[in-house]
Amino acid sequence: MSSYYQRISRQHTELGQVSHYRCTELVQGAWNPHEQHMAAASGVICAELDQFMPRPEMRIGRISFDILGLIPATDFEISTQVIRAGRTIELLEAKMSSQGKVCIVARVWRMIMQDSSAVKGLEDAEQKRPVHIPIHNILGDWDGKFIQTLKSQVEPSAHRAGKGMVWLNTDVEMVEGEATSDFVHLMGMLDTANGIVPRLPDLSWAFPNLDLQIHLLRMPRGRWLGLETQQQYGDDGIGLTSSVLHDDYGVFGRSEQILTLRKM
Repeated sequence: MSSYYQRISRQHTELGQVSHYRCTELVQGAWNPHEQHMAAASGVICAELDQFMPRPEMRIGRISFDILGLIPATDFEISTQVIRAGRTIELLEAKMSSQGKVCIVARVWRMIMQDSSAVKGLEDAEQKRPVHIPIHNILGDWDGKFIQTLKSQVEPSAHRAGKGMVWLNTDVEMVEGEATSDFVHLMGMLDTANGIVPRLPDLSWAFPNLDLQIHLLRMPRGRWLGLETQQQYGDDGIGLTSSVLHDDYGVFGRSEQILTLRKM
């Protein structure tokens, strides 16, 4: 099976760990042919976070990615460490660096779990995957090889410019020779939310995101990611893509992406 990345090495340090990776051609982004797609990049960062100093009594509650510039499709490293240790709450940080520059900074709140089923309550409605709809790639008009690795299911009546529901999956592993966990698999497609319901029918305006904020009500399960997404543009060059996140078992969280609007 094909993969997005190859791990070259991993070393443990006083502060945490440093892993070196090589891209495959399948990470190619949509905006520039020589950069990585943020979805793939955030996925491999999540793969590092997923196995870093695991604590079975805790789980990830929030992931905050800041994109500091172009993400080169070259060899890179991810350094991961604990920023704030704690018995019930801890803050982790992972930095992706390439060509001598940090290109992504991810910060993660890892939180203690306890049984709160007695007070569970969700306002976001569960959406079912339209299994009767043929599988295709709704993002196929976008450039870049990463996008071409995806497959989707879309109910046409639930999709329009600026708002819609799309289900995504891929057969590509995140890291060569390693089974991809459900968490990493789904996180590695989530950034595509910014491209599934563009407000404009053409690319007369670019709308790249500068960040990706993910809040998890629970850990996701399964291989299909449901994105219930809306995209909004302000009148001063800034926009916002917001998504309710679904898997085959229901709602598992929300995401936000701040956009810089650029006339082409």
